[in-house]
Order: sequence, then structure tokens, then C-alpha cells
Amino acid sequence: MKAAAPYCILALSIIGIHFPICHALAMERRVLVTGAAGQTGQHIFRKLLAKPGYVPIGTVRSEASKRALLDGTSGIGGPSNSIPPDSVVVCDITSEKSSVLDSLLQGCDAVMICTSAKPAPTGEVNEETKRPKFGFPNGQPELVDWIGQKNLIDAAKRVNKNMHIIICSSMGGTNPNNSLNNLGKEIDKNGKSSGGDILKWKRKAELYAIKSGCPYTIVHPGGLLNEPGNERELCLGVDDKIPGTGNNSVPREDVANVMIAALEHDSYRNRSFDLVSKPVGDGVVTKDYAQLIQTLGGMNCDYNLGEIA
Repeated sequence: MKAAAPYCILALSIIGIHFPICHALAMERRVLVTGAAGQTGQHIFRKLLAKPGYVPIGTVRSEASKRALLDGTSGIGGPSNSIPPDSVVVCDITSEKSSVLDSLLQGCDAVMICTSAKPAPTGEVNEETKRPKFGFPNGQPELVDWIGQKNLIDAAKRVNKNMHIIICSSMGGTNPNNSLNNLGKEIDKNGKSSGGDILKWKRKAELYAIKSGCPYTIVHPGGLLNEPGNERELCLGVDDKIPGTGNNSVPREDVANVMIAALEHDSYRNRSFDLVSKPVGDGVVTKDYAQLIQTLGGMNCDYNLGEIA
């Protein structure tokens, strides 16, 4: 497609039709990035803005989030006025009309889903464990990690059945008793639970994407580090088992690099895998992302393991 651009412009000029955006259409890929004001999502969004050949559109949940992103005061931060205002759209994927989502995805060949329910201390203490209680003030996992993602996947299917769906999820999904599932969970006097179960809802959305018929890439990072990327050897695995390292964390910037690699290498399509890094100085810094995915062989995560909400 890239090589065709000059000939496209030339042909239009010869017949007397001047179509200045022809070159942009031929050269640039439009990608929707949700959760662009967050930390991992913002790494991806800023990298794509700086990368030739891409036109990223970032979504945020509120006008306040948009202002903070443009001012460089949200997520990972950055220079103010370094992000074009028209590249950021206010859109709550959990409640937005389907027609709005469809419009956002028009012309896109990929959607990168970086939205997730975010736990925060409630100020209360669990009487049994004596530990702080956590809730989800901006939406429970069922709403954000399931309904919101489902809305995007459905829109992708409507707009373009070949839309590449790339999801930033989390390791731990094979263990239903993972402590992350307890965050925000409430038990009533009859012993019935509600809320929480973030990994189970994420897993439900992942399986929905797999069954959508669209090409997909699902990345399960380990513990996310707010440390520089491009300094470590990255390791892939499946089903919460990663050979070659006992480390279970990875910098957010390296997660962003792997998700962008999924845009650029077909070998990442229709794959679901786990991602961690070795400590700095241990191993060889990963630079070849085409080779990285080959370390998995043909393995993908097994969704018969664990529980799905």
C-alpha cells in the first residue's frame, strides 16, 4: 500500500483530479486507542503520535481527562501542547451510543483497548483481615472490563470485520482465587457476593474478542512498573507460566512496545499470551519484536483454565 501512494497521486493529477488526501490515505494507518489518558494507554498513544505512518485517535472519559492529557498532567505525563487536541475524543465506552463508537472506528484498521476498572482505597478497613478496603469509584469491572470492551468489539465487527482488536489485559486469569478478584467485592449477609472479579470479567471480554471473527492480539502483562522501557529482556509465556525468568513484572513502556509490535507483525495476530521482563542487566535487551513472538512457538493461552464471569 505504501508504494502505491505516489502513483495514486500521479494518476489523479494526469486526469485533472486533485485529491490531496490520497497520499495520507495510502500511507497512514488510523488506530483508535482507548484509555489514552491512563499510563499504559498513554505510552501507546504518544508513541503512535510520534511514529510515522500512524494517525492515532485517543479516547478519554471526560473533558477533565482530556485537559489533563493535553496539559501533560495525567498518566505518564509529558510536555504540554505536545498532543494535537483534535486527536483526543471524549467518549465513555461503557455508555456511549453505538453510532458514536461506529463513527470513531470508521477508517480504522485497529483498536487498542487499554481501558480497565481502576481500584482505589475506600477509606474503610476489612474487619476480618484488618486491611484497607478497595472499591472501583469509576466503574466496576463488569461495567468497564466487560460491557465497555464488548461495546468496542461489537462496533469493530460492524465497521470492519478485519479490524485488528488488541487488548491490554492482565496475568493471573488462570487462578479464580487471585487476590485481584477480591478488590471491590462485597459479601452480603446471605453470603452472596457482588462486584470485583476483575480478572474474570477481563477473561470474558477476551474470549468474546476471540470469538468475534476479527483478528485479535491479547497481551497479559505481569505487574506493571512505572520504569523506563527498552532496557530489559522481555519474556513471553501462556497460562501464567513464563519460562526463563522468575520475575513477574514488566515496565508499562515495554507493554506498549509489544502492543505496537502487534500492529506491525502479522505473527502477533490471533495470539493470546503473557508478558514479563527480566531485571535490568539480566539477559539481552529485547529489540527484535518479530523474533520475540517466535519464542512462543504455536502456544496460546487456554481459556478452559480459570473461570470466566
